[in-house]
Amino acid sequence: MEEKAKSNYWLKSGIINILQNMSGVLFGVGGFVFLVRILSPQHYGTWILFTTTTTIFSLVRDGMIRNALIKFLSSASDQDKPKILTAALVINLLISLFCVLLNLSLAHYLAKEWDNPEIENVFYVFNIVYIVNGILTQFNCIEQANLNFKGIFLTGFINQAIFFLYIFYCYIFKIELPLINLVLVQIVAVITSTVVAYFFVKDYLNFAKEISKEWIAKLFNYAKYSFGTSVSSILSGTVDKMMLGGIINSAAAGAYDIVIRIINLVDIPTNAMATIVFPQSAKRIETEGKDAIKYLYERSVGAILAILLPGVIFLYFFADFVIFILADGKFPEAVPMLKVTLIYIVLLPYGRQFGAILDSIGKTKITFYMVIFITVFNLVMNYVFIKNYGMIGAPYATLLANVVGFIIAQVILKRELNVNVINPFIYAYYFYPEMYKKFAEPIFAKFKNKKSE
Repeated sequence: MEEKAKSNYWLKSGIINILQNMSGVLFGVGGFVFLVRILSPQHYGTWILFTTTTTIFSLVRDGMIRNALIKFLSSASDQDKPKILTAALVINLLISLFCVLLNLSLAHYLAKEWDNPEIENVFYVFNIVYIVNGILTQFNCIEQANLNFKGIFLTGFINQAIFFLYIFYCYIFKIELPLINLVLVQIVAVITSTVVAYFFVKDYLNFAKEISKEWIAKLFNYAKYSFGTSVSSILSGTVDKMMLGGIINSAAAGAYDIVIRIINLVDIPTNAMATIVFPQSAKRIETEGKDAIKYLYERSVGAILAILLPGVIFLYFFADFVIFILADGKFPEAVPMLKVTLIYIVLLPYGRQFGAILDSIGKTKITFYMVIFITVFNLVMNYVFIKNYGMIGAPYATLLANVVGFIIAQVILKRELNVNVINPFIYAYYFYPEMYKKFAEPIFAKFKNKKSE
């Protein structure tokens, strides 16, 4: 019975999280397809630089609360849960205030740097999105800590759908699209999503009346490394776009953004599995020990590789066609960049699960120093490669950084959990036969029996 419950958790959670990530990425790609046809390459590049910057602000705040809240809340007693919720809310509000002030101080400088005065007011209005999104993030974390994902999927779907439908409307009716309008629509979307999220978590919202200094300290001590890891990881993933925009121009950043959007589509299983594994790993380390975590890591990476590789192979051979269809022929220079990027995407499941596993077993300090090193290395390599090789230098620099990160991560996992780098490929090999036996075979058997009757 217990084994069946575990199997149902992985199946249901996996489907919901893959649907969540898929809907988000599909809406993102769909929005891009129409947005790139409405805006000029220069304006589209400016919008990408804006969203990259504001995403960093959002993930700075999320890095301080997400993993810490999920980890402690998922294994806390009923007595401690209200104290944890209140402590997390206090940290959330303080970080939000800090990032709003940072956003206000940078708006004028970035508008001047990107040679687009319009973007300054866009930054100011975005603060509304940022504040409301902080509440939504905390609601989603509470639901995830309780091993539920339906609300997370639905709110993410609503958020992305509203934004996409507005862009689609503007494209169909050939309506001029100032960048400020995109942020106004984001405000409507995030408020709607937050209201929906409330109904999924209202039964868990039992806050303590007093602020627990002990729990603030616990959350902060855990989160300070998780926060550093998140920020460094964000910078590592966005530094190439930022540098292309700064060293070459905003249109170059826009071209590389197309590549990243395609990669995000292929990377859906990795993101979904990391979301599921983190709370499970936090529970299992307490009850089953490191052997269970080793198996969890190798098996999850293997499952991701099995799903990932067919898409990677297809995209590599049809890169020209995919870029032409998505970008309306505006960014042909993205084709060689995509092919280089596809080489290192196979390493991403190893790295993503490395962070999720080590954070869940309390080794956030290791993850922190690891990601700091890779971020600095990626930053230096991007500067050198873009200066010397132009746009193609960005994916080559990130490829090199990912290879170095992969080697270091596997050495650490071997020492901490005795992980075998080959085992995920073995699990990947057996993934499809296992899925066939577990799900397809019983369906075919039922169909055969009905036919014979």
